[in-house]
Amino acid sequence: MTAGRPRKPVELRRLEGNPGKRKLPDSKTVMLIEQASTSPEPTRPLMKYGLELWNRIWSMGAIWLSDQTDIELLMMTCEMIDERWNLRVSVMQSNDPKQRRGLRELDKQIVSNLSLLGFTPTDRARLGWVEVKAKSRLEEIMAMRRQPHE
Repeated sequence: MTAGRPRKPVELRRLEGNPGKRKLPDSKTVMLIEQASTSPEPTRPLMKYGLELWNRIWSMGAIWLSDQTDIELLMMTCEMIDERWNLRVSVMQSNDPKQRRGLRELDKQIVSNLSLLGFTPTDRARLGWVEVKAKSRLEEIMAMRRQPHE
């Protein structure tokens, strides 16, 4: 692990006016995330919450995820989500400090895995895949006009 502060996401540096004056990607060439229409089938059975995460991650990260190299890490993360929900119910019922510590450790592992898969703004920026771009009011109005009226 590197010493010092973690890197700021590009979108945060841009919002702050780029105080460090580092070169930022040209905003005209920024690639935005698009949703995929289908996701591959999980390689092992998942419960409700793990399957929901599986589908959400494939729909949002299909641009940079590989079903060859990333699938096992994603599969483990989804299984952790299922485990987390079961453990959380147990913690809420028993209020056992050992189980609560286990839940927090599991949370850290999940966040770490999601980071490895590129699901934090900092990690996506480091991968060079995305910069979050807020819609301007004009873009929102134009999008509303393009939608058919009900």
